[in-house]
Amino acid sequence: MNLLREARRFAAYGIASAVTLGFDMGAYLLLLAGGMAAPLAAVCGYSLGIAAHWIASSRVVFSGRVAEAGAARRAQMGLFAASALVGLALTWLIVSMGVAAGLDPRLAKLSAIAASFVATFVLRARFVFAPGELREPMGERA
Repeated sequence: MNLLREARRFAAYGIASAVTLGFDMGAYLLLLAGGMAAPLAAVCGYSLGIAAHWIASSRVVFSGRVAEAGAARRAQMGLFAASALVGLALTWLIVSMGVAAGLDPRLAKLSAIAASFVATFVLRARFVFAPGELREPMGERA
Protein backbone atom coordinates (compact mmCIF):
# COMPACT_ATOMS: atom_id res chain seq x y z
CA MET A 1 0.00 0.00 0.00
CA ASN A 2 1.30 3.42 -0.93
CA LEU A 3 0.56 5.65 2.06
CA LEU A 4 0.91 8.90 0.11
CA ARG A 5 -1.56 7.68 -2.54
CA GLU A 6 -4.00 6.56 0.16
CA ALA A 7 -3.64 9.90 1.97
CA ARG A 8 -4.47 11.72 -1.28
CA ARG A 9 -7.43 9.42 -1.86
CA PHE A 10 -8.63 10.06 1.72
CA ALA A 11 -8.31 13.83 1.17
CA ALA A 12 -10.21 13.59 -2.15
CA TYR A 13 -12.86 11.51 -0.40
CA GLY A 14 -13.08 14.20 2.26
CA ILE A 15 -13.64 16.89 -0.37
CA ALA A 16 -16.22 14.76 -2.20
CA SER A 17 -17.92 14.06 1.11
CA ALA A 18 -18.00 17.76 1.99
CA VAL A 19 -19.65 18.57 -1.34
CA THR A 20 -22.21 15.78 -1.07
CA LEU A 21 -22.77 16.70 2.56
CA GLY A 22 -24.19 19.95 1.23
CA PHE A 23 -26.96 17.95 -0.45
CA ASP A 24 -27.47 15.83 2.66
CA MET A 25 -27.46 18.64 5.22
CA GLY A 26 -29.45 21.03 3.04
CA ALA A 27 -32.22 18.49 2.62
CA TYR A 28 -32.06 17.62 6.34
CA LEU A 29 -32.45 21.22 7.45
CA LEU A 30 -35.23 21.94 4.95
CA LEU A 31 -37.14 18.86 6.06
CA LEU A 32 -36.64 19.71 9.76
CA ALA A 33 -37.93 23.23 9.08
CA GLY A 34 -40.93 21.68 7.35
CA GLY A 35 -41.80 19.75 10.49
CA MET A 36 -40.44 16.28 9.65
CA ALA A 37 -39.10 14.22 12.58
CA ALA A 38 -35.32 14.46 12.88
CA PRO A 39 -34.50 10.76 12.33
CA LEU A 40 -36.63 10.58 9.17
CA ALA A 41 -35.23 13.88 7.88
CA ALA A 42 -31.72 12.53 8.50
CA VAL A 43 -32.46 9.41 6.45
CA CYS A 44 -33.95 11.44 3.59
CA GLY A 45 -30.99 13.81 3.51
CA TYR A 46 -28.52 10.96 3.68
CA SER A 47 -30.26 9.19 0.81
CA LEU A 48 -29.86 12.23 -1.42
CA GLY A 49 -26.21 12.36 -0.41
CA ILE A 50 -25.75 8.70 -1.43
CA ALA A 51 -26.66 9.42 -5.04
CA ALA A 52 -24.39 12.46 -5.19
CA HIS A 53 -21.55 10.49 -3.56
CA TRP A 54 -21.66 7.68 -6.15
CA ILE A 55 -21.08 10.27 -8.83
CA ALA A 56 -18.19 11.90 -6.96
CA SER A 57 -16.62 8.62 -5.83
CA SER A 58 -16.80 6.81 -9.14
CA ARG A 59 -15.66 9.76 -11.25
CA VAL A 60 -13.07 11.40 -8.99
CA VAL A 61 -11.98 9.59 -5.83
CA PHE A 62 -11.82 6.01 -7.11
CA SER A 63 -11.90 6.67 -10.86
CA GLY A 64 -9.15 4.14 -11.58
CA ARG A 65 -11.00 1.45 -9.67
CA VAL A 66 -14.42 1.58 -11.31
CA ALA A 67 -15.55 -1.74 -12.78
CA GLU A 68 -16.26 -2.09 -16.48
CA ALA A 69 -19.85 -1.48 -17.56
CA GLY A 70 -22.14 -4.47 -17.19
CA ALA A 71 -22.47 -7.05 -14.45
CA ALA A 72 -19.26 -6.02 -12.69
CA ARG A 73 -20.36 -2.38 -12.51
CA ARG A 74 -23.81 -3.36 -11.24
CA ALA A 75 -22.20 -5.50 -8.54
CA GLN A 76 -19.95 -2.61 -7.58
CA MET A 77 -22.92 -0.25 -7.41
CA GLY A 78 -24.65 -2.80 -5.19
CA LEU A 79 -21.66 -2.85 -2.85
CA PHE A 80 -21.63 0.95 -2.88
CA ALA A 81 -25.30 0.99 -1.93
CA ALA A 82 -24.62 -1.56 0.82
CA SER A 83 -21.81 0.60 2.23
CA ALA A 84 -24.19 3.56 2.12
CA LEU A 85 -26.75 1.53 4.07
CA VAL A 86 -24.15 0.99 6.79
CA GLY A 87 -23.70 4.76 6.92
CA LEU A 88 -27.44 5.25 6.84
CA ALA A 89 -27.93 2.84 9.75
CA LEU A 90 -25.25 4.66 11.72
CA THR A 91 -26.93 7.97 10.91
CA TRP A 92 -30.34 6.74 12.04
CA LEU A 93 -28.93 5.20 15.22
CA ILE A 94 -26.80 8.16 16.25
CA VAL A 95 -29.44 10.80 15.50
CA SER A 96 -32.14 8.74 17.23
CA MET A 97 -30.01 8.17 20.31
CA GLY A 98 -28.87 11.79 20.40
CA VAL A 99 -32.40 13.19 20.15
CA ALA A 100 -33.65 10.69 22.75
CA ALA A 101 -30.86 11.86 25.07
CA GLY A 102 -31.98 15.47 24.64
CA LEU A 103 -29.22 16.52 22.22
CA ASP A 104 -30.01 19.18 19.65
CA PRO A 105 -30.84 17.34 16.40
CA ARG A 106 -28.19 19.32 14.50
CA LEU A 107 -25.47 18.22 16.92
CA ALA A 108 -26.70 14.65 16.73
CA LYS A 109 -26.44 14.84 12.94
CA LEU A 110 -22.87 16.19 13.16
CA SER A 111 -21.88 13.19 15.28
CA ALA A 112 -23.52 10.89 12.75
CA ILE A 113 -21.63 12.57 9.91
CA ALA A 114 -18.26 11.84 11.50
CA ALA A 115 -19.02 8.19 12.22
CA SER A 116 -20.55 7.59 8.80
CA PHE A 117 -17.62 9.27 7.01
CA VAL A 118 -15.02 6.97 8.54
CA ALA A 119 -17.10 3.81 8.17
CA THR A 120 -18.01 4.38 4.53
CA PHE A 121 -14.48 5.40 3.50
CA VAL A 122 -13.03 2.20 4.91
CA LEU A 123 -15.73 0.04 3.31
CA ARG A 124 -15.42 1.75 -0.08
CA ALA A 125 -11.63 1.82 -0.20
CA ARG A 126 -11.25 -1.81 0.87
CA PHE A 127 -14.28 -3.53 -0.62
CA VAL A 128 -16.32 -1.46 -3.07
CA PHE A 129 -13.42 0.04 -5.00
CA ALA A 130 -10.84 -2.52 -3.94
CA PRO A 131 -7.65 -2.45 -5.99
CA GLY A 132 -7.73 -5.06 -8.72
CA GLU A 133 -5.65 -5.91 -11.76
CA LEU A 134 -8.52 -5.33 -14.18
CA ARG A 135 -9.64 -2.01 -12.77
CA GLU A 136 -6.51 -0.11 -11.84
CA PRO A 137 -4.67 2.12 -14.28
CA MET A 138 -1.03 1.23 -14.75
CA GLY A 139 0.15 3.99 -12.39
CA GLU A 140 -1.63 2.38 -9.43
CA ARG A 141 -0.29 -1.14 -9.66
CA ALA A 142 2.06 -2.18 -6.88
